[in-house]
Amino acid sequence: MKNGTGAIIVSICAILVTGCASHPDPIIDMQGVDESALQIDWAECEEYSQQVIIAKGAARGAAGGAVVGAATGAISGNADAGAGYGAIWGATRSTIEGDHEKQMVFKRCMRGRGYRVLN
Repeated sequence: MKNGTGAIIVSICAILVTGCASHPDPIIDMQGVDESALQIDWAECEEYSQQVIIAKGAARGAAGGAVVGAATGAISGNADAGAGYGAIWGATRSTIEGDHEKQMVFKRCMRGRGYRVLN
């Protein structure tokens, strides 16, 4: 992997992951909501969402991406670069999917407790 190209790919992946990790909190329709109960439920649902382990998924994604990238790179004559690009792509994709799953767990938990989640 050439330094300039690799740095660009890593930067793009970092931006994508940061964009997902900085998602806004769920918007709750507050009509008729007891705010102290909301705080308790919010904390408990957040604990459930923390059970989604993003790092393991990213590691698996990187490994899978490296294999696919190496195979693709071998066709073009540069398996090492292909493996590097594939690992970055796989890790980024898995991290984004893990973050989305974490958000969905939180929202399902809040809906299950009777809140109207608007986003």
